[in-house]
Amino acid sequence: MIRKEYPQLREVYWEEVLPNGLRIRIVPKPDFARKYAFFATNFGAIDTRFTVDGQRVTVPDGIAHYLEHKMFDMPQGDAMQEFARCGGNPNAFTSYDLTAYYFDCTENFEENLKILTQMVFMPYFTQASVDKERGIIAQEIRMYDDNADSRASERLFAALFQHHPVRVPIAGTVQSIQDITPQMLYQCHKTFYDPSNMMLCVVGDVVPQRVVELVAKLAPESVGQTVVRDYGAPEKLERPSQSVQMQMDISMPKFDIGFRCQPPGSDALQSELIGDLAAEILMGESSPLYGRLYKAGKIDDSFGAGYESTKGVAMLTVDGDSDVPQEVLAEILKEAERVGAEGFDLARFERLKKSAIGRRMRSLDSFEGICYQMCAHFFEGVDYFAFPHSYAGVTPQQVQAFLRQTVRADRMAISMIYPTQQEETSC
Repeated sequence: MIRKEYPQLREVYWEEVLPNGLRIRIVPKPDFARKYAFFATNFGAIDTRFTVDGQRVTVPDGIAHYLEHKMFDMPQGDAMQEFARCGGNPNAFTSYDLTAYYFDCTENFEENLKILTQMVFMPYFTQASVDKERGIIAQEIRMYDDNADSRASERLFAALFQHHPVRVPIAGTVQSIQDITPQMLYQCHKTFYDPSNMMLCVVGDVVPQRVVELVAKLAPESVGQTVVRDYGAPEKLERPSQSVQMQMDISMPKFDIGFRCQPPGSDALQSELIGDLAAEILMGESSPLYGRLYKAGKIDDSFGAGYESTKGVAMLTVDGDSDVPQEVLAEILKEAERVGAEGFDLARFERLKKSAIGRRMRSLDSFEGICYQMCAHFFEGVDYFAFPHSYAGVTPQQVQAFLRQTVRADRMAISMIYPTQQEETSC
């Protein structure tokens, strides 16, 4: 077992890679009563087309999320009841690029960890249970369809990208999930829930060697399949801007704006830091642009911006409520052009960078945040605890170049939702 220290963060973790390829990281938190375990697999909503051992496979949209739901079925019963019996508080989620299962507890940690490990590695599906889940997930999809924030972002991604699977909602559609069968779920589990494609992160006052020994007894041998994922041809960064509009029962117009970015290279973390700093420089709360828009009543406290990426695509996103979203967009493009040409205050840049480092350091107080960031960045080939070093390498020139290259009309799409009393249009 390897011990890795990060003096600047005052953090340390223990790491072990089992013979089956499963990577285990334990972040010790002495004297904390709470313990947290997080099992993640490098399989998300966008992984619907792949080749495994030379065989081309296409599965329905939403299958990763469907599989997440069904993984709580166990031969001996419902895993939720097993966790409850041992005082564990479990949950799970699916994102575009990973699926995670986790629990927290203050007692019976080992018993809960056994349940979690058995659950993720021992799928159990029946035709009856899969059919029953269809109605539950369809109801969840309809719930998202009734949520203005979800609709705005989903429609933005569909407008922003031409063919990358990020265009499709994480849960799929009511139509797409009709085709999901137990055999498909077993196939996806065999392909992507291989120990070598997964990571376990544990945070709390635990004995690292004991965690490794317990999981090693329960985890299977690695199947070792060769998987090639297919996200289609690279997206064109420059193309005519897209605008989509719809009506919903809301009190104020809502907008989501996206600008296509160059997908992350070898240092995905630094790309993320540059993107986030660029958003803060251009339109963060301390920016001249934010001050002008807020004073003019064109935006309110809902306004925010940040960088997002998944395999093969990246974007700078801006969202909020506004009566004049097109005017907000025009102001953003105008200010980006100015900043891209003239630059920005370097003292403010250094303050924002220090503030961003501080926020990330404070986020390490969250057990959930540690586990998610550690797993998500590991799947991108990055050690998340190295973020202070990555921040140190970000220069004003990189941020200025990012804004100049990214925040442009030919890399943009906007999704707007208006109250139902206004006339619906689309273009």
